[in-house]
Amino acid sequence: MDLKVRVTIDGRPVDATLNTSPAARDFAKLFPLTLDLEDFHSTERIADLPRKLDTSGAPEPTAAKAGDIAYYAPWGNLALFSNDGPAPSADLLVLGHLDVSADQLGRATHITIEAAS
Repeated sequence: MDLKVRVTIDGRPVDATLNTSPAARDFAKLFPLTLDLEDFHSTERIADLPRKLDTSGAPEPTAAKAGDIAYYAPWGNLALFSNDGPAPSADLLVLGHLDVSADQLGRATHITIEAAS
């Protein structure tokens, strides 16, 4: 069962869920988390995490879709996709999904993620 989380993007609340993968559960241990976002190739907004996530038991790679919350293991960063991503890669783990427009996500500069009460 997916885990509901509370997300605020640039001061606006958005619905979000995390999947049940080990990496997503490890990501949730970092909450509450506030990050500044940067553009990456006009496809995703990225931010450095305070530490690398546990990627053991990672599921089969899937291509990220617009709205996906993902973790790029080699760099240890969070990636929020405003557009569909590249081909599946074992280095990119989808952690969950944001229910937000591609336009809002593509302009995002600040995100806060916390456990839903």
